[in-house]
Amino acid sequence: MGVFDKILLNLPEVEAPKQKKLPFNERLKWTLIVLALFFILGLIPLWPLGENTLAQFEYLAIVLGAEFGSLISLGIGPIVTGSIILQLLNGAGILKFDLQTHEGKMRYQGVQKLTSLFFVIFESAIYVFMGGISPPATLGASLLGMKLLLVFELFLGGMIILLMDEIVSKWGFGSGISLFIAAGISKEIFIRLLSFTDTAGNMIWESTYQGPIVGILWGTISSLTTGDGQGALLGIITMLATLVVFGVAVYAQSMKVEIPLSFGRVRGHGIRWPLQFIYTSNMPVILVVSLFATLQLWVRLLQNWTGGNVLPILGGYTQGNVPVGLMAVLQGPDIVRAVIQSGGQWAVVGPTLLNGLIYTILMIGGSVLFSIFWVQTSGQDAGSMAEQIMKSGLQIPGFRKDKRVLESILNRYIMPLTIMGALVVGFLAAIADLLGALSRGTGILLTVMIIYKLYEDIAREHMYDMNPAMKKFMGK
Repeated sequence: MGVFDKILLNLPEVEAPKQKKLPFNERLKWTLIVLALFFILGLIPLWPLGENTLAQFEYLAIVLGAEFGSLISLGIGPIVTGSIILQLLNGAGILKFDLQTHEGKMRYQGVQKLTSLFFVIFESAIYVFMGGISPPATLGASLLGMKLLLVFELFLGGMIILLMDEIVSKWGFGSGISLFIAAGISKEIFIRLLSFTDTAGNMIWESTYQGPIVGILWGTISSLTTGDGQGALLGIITMLATLVVFGVAVYAQSMKVEIPLSFGRVRGHGIRWPLQFIYTSNMPVILVVSLFATLQLWVRLLQNWTGGNVLPILGGYTQGNVPVGLMAVLQGPDIVRAVIQSGGQWAVVGPTLLNGLIYTILMIGGSVLFSIFWVQTSGQDAGSMAEQIMKSGLQIPGFRKDKRVLESILNRYIMPLTIMGALVVGFLAAIADLLGALSRGTGILLTVMIIYKLYEDIAREHMYDMNPAMKKFMGK
């Protein structure tokens, strides 16, 4: 065994359960523990914390499962960045892993964890030394020591997130990445819909309240009662867009292709093996959105480092935090708001529509690319699926029981579903953002898909051992 393999074997990890299948209550317990810990860590501030220029990127923090200025300021950024880079290197053939063997899969997972650890350290240092999160400037001579302390705190938070992701993957439901994103976005939707505060955090009944109210529902009601037609229209469209995104996402998740299979030794008995239309589920969109969010954060940090200057190619943010250049494209414009507020003026609507078109193309292209890579690296390719079906004692009626034959037939379905599903989910994510739904449309789409996938996994694997009350809630 080489030195590199020894390093991979000795990386910090969460021990997997010895039981082949954990009971429902055990998985639920660990999922809820990690979820509670995630919210608690988001309330623990970094110390000593001075200027926090990243706090203004609230939506990016939600997408990255982070809380800027807290112990989990890095969020899932290092994990996702490491995964993206490794998938690109593997897909391009620069790094080659034999993902058909157990040893190859273990090596891939070890390299992925090592890459994530590198980015935990790297991003911790970059956040602090490029001015994203800084100690108070009044510290004087001890400023460097306090910066190193902040780097250590960020590293510690990043390691905790990394291990919590493993706990959820091995002991809970789904993945920690999906859980943290869904938790952050759900909280944001609740606040944006029902909050009674203004943007400064003052309650509407306090004398310091200045408006406008954050909660879209109460803001819409207020606009209707005061005769503010534009504000009321924006609020109604925002809520309607949210409901539309929710409904379309649920419908798209429920679409599937069923392959008839039979038991080789029992004639006349068989099942239908379902393949989801959105075959790779929400992971490609998570990777694309996280990549966009990471790029925007890096550009902001580069601006801080260069004295606030807008970068020639990447663009950046003006003094009023308005994105320009590539950053404006990656953020995705709110077309409905632009049309309503401008009164339909083409000088405003035209560039916004072009911006939206480019954003849609980038979302769709990125989703297809990462969807193909995800199938190859996550065990969802035709070869892995054929092996899984063979181990279950199943075969396709009318064909001999041979893995190569089964793999060839599955290839007719899996690759088209991979591409078509990615096209649809990328388009949905882009349109949801352009409609201006609550917490950005992508956030709602991701949350719905994550929760629906979680529901399906629980219903399929644990409907026999769950609590009767929970079984009734799940409709079983």
